[in-house]
Amino acid sequence: MSNILIIGAGLSSTALIKYVLEQSKEKGWFVTVADADPGLAEKKIAGHPNGRAAWLDVLKVNDRRELIGRADIVVSLLPAHLHFEVAQDCIKLRKHLITASYVSNEMYRLADEVRDRELIFMGEMGLDPGIDHMSAKEKIDEIKAKGGQITAFRSYTGGLVAPESDDNPWHYKLTWNPRNVVLSGQGTAQYLEDGKLKYIPYHRLYREHWNIEVPGMGQWEVYANRDSLLYRDHYGLSGIPNLLRGTIRHKGFCNAWDALIRIGLTDGSFPILDSGKITYRELMEAYVPHMDGGSVKDRIAALIEQETDSEVMQKLEWLGLFRRKRIQLANATPALIVEYLLRDKWKLKTGDKDMVIMQHEFEYEMEGNKHLLTSTMVMKGENEVDTAMAKLVGLPLGIFVRLVMEEKITSTGVNIPVMKEVYAPVLAELREYGVHFQEKDTIIG
Repeated sequence: MSNILIIGAGLSSTALIKYVLEQSKEKGWFVTVADADPGLAEKKIAGHPNGRAAWLDVLKVNDRRELIGRADIVVSLLPAHLHFEVAQDCIKLRKHLITASYVSNEMYRLADEVRDRELIFMGEMGLDPGIDHMSAKEKIDEIKAKGGQITAFRSYTGGLVAPESDDNPWHYKLTWNPRNVVLSGQGTAQYLEDGKLKYIPYHRLYREHWNIEVPGMGQWEVYANRDSLLYRDHYGLSGIPNLLRGTIRHKGFCNAWDALIRIGLTDGSFPILDSGKITYRELMEAYVPHMDGGSVKDRIAALIEQETDSEVMQKLEWLGLFRRKRIQLANATPALIVEYLLRDKWKLKTGDKDMVIMQHEFEYEMEGNKHLLTSTMVMKGENEVDTAMAKLVGLPLGIFVRLVMEEKITSTGVNIPVMKEVYAPVLAELREYGVHFQEKDTIIG
């Protein structure tokens, strides 16, 4: 095998492309980076002799299949809903497929066909999901090997802004797909607490957050992330009474994002009539009933049960939601309008650094004692391009590509990275790139 196709040259692709191009020097690989913006792909390749940029509209089937047909391995960094089309092509053309996205039910339904063709389809091979799976499973296996019985597992991850680059009231900047940021949390979060199922629907999700302590970093907010129950069997924790995955944010973020949800601004299901001709203030006016003597800002504050000068309202005003400025997006949904605002307001500036925090908590019983093991990883980016997010999404992908290219992976079918033949070598190499977890094991009873 010698040809690698990477589809997508966005925010999370930098470290992946850099890694495989560096490996290509001695391995004799050739790397094609395809994107709807070939200039962006060319910038990521940076003139490397073993790489080339290609234009690709992924919805053009023949163009897509032509590129896939030339490759041995395909890495898809497309939006998650487009992976299935690529997956079907990879099956037909007998190509391995790797993504960083959550594996959908329709993708799992391809498992038998993928296995029959002796193909490797690996999903959730990024940061979260990805490094979280691998680092958690490594520790779970270690605890079990020494005789421990795990009674609780909680895992939290956040893509954040580094303190030295934190200069806005939201304490947040974009390091991954802005569309996914706006739509994050939609659906119903599910987890286990004391053996009982717990559900948090989207309209309550950000309101029902809680605080965690990160060693050396103080307190942070956490809200429940998706369906934690999916991973009981993957992690070998089928009988565990407490299982939770959560997302980390700076204190104060969740209440402000909850305000956007309550107003209706994260709704991507309908277009705003004549959105390109109205102002942000007029949009906000459309969401509240008329009250004599009350400004738009006063009525929005009443709607979300906040004081007009509260921190939440200050965050909304900072976004520009009360400005008399035209939106200039035709037939845009509320979610798209918010995304457009955030792309500008939350953009990393020149020299800005991002930060990723990941923390696992394992409660286990062994030799008559109850233990709490906390495992924490904190990494900062180098600048606005070489971000911690890009590094921690891209490097696991790149390392796994190398392992497959060198035929060191035998697990065919549709998988996530929880098997030792995957997590052991990937985590070992990640440590060489500074991905370290600090552990603290305390007897709590």
